[in-house]
Amino acid sequence: MRFASFAAGMLLLISADLAAQAPVADSELQWGAVPALFSPGAQIALISGDPIQPGRFVARLRMPDGYRMAPHYHPADEHVEVNQGTLLVGVGDKLDLKKVVALGVGDTATAPAGAHHYSVAKGVTVVTITTTGPYIMNYLDTRQEPWRPFPYGY
Repeated sequence: MRFASFAAGMLLLISADLAAQAPVADSELQWGAVPALFSPGAQIALISGDPIQPGRFVARLRMPDGYRMAPHYHPADEHVEVNQGTLLVGVGDKLDLKKVVALGVGDTATAPAGAHHYSVAKGVTVVTITTTGPYIMNYLDTRQEPWRPFPYGY
């Protein structure tokens, strides 16, 4: 229970900046895969900014049911808002479903720069990501990087 409280406290930071953004419908976006960052099944759509360049950007990430994002971290704070489904998030170096916090539609979370975290989609899950480019995902176990072949990748 202590871990869940710690994780919730660490991840559930509300951003007034995101609440002020005008909503964007999924049907208005151009979706595509990014195999260098996300394993097969996930799709991303850019809303604003450029994830390759320095500076703020906003993107939407769509994940199928059961999609897992192995433990990783980013060099900048990463803020997410759940738009659809449930995102199970955890803090730590190993993916542990007993230590996740469930975020539902409208919930937000922030992983501070350098914080080791992971996630699992429960149902088809769509999140809006707000962070600073260039967007980098550092996987803790390089065998779990999305471009790695089975059996190591997800």
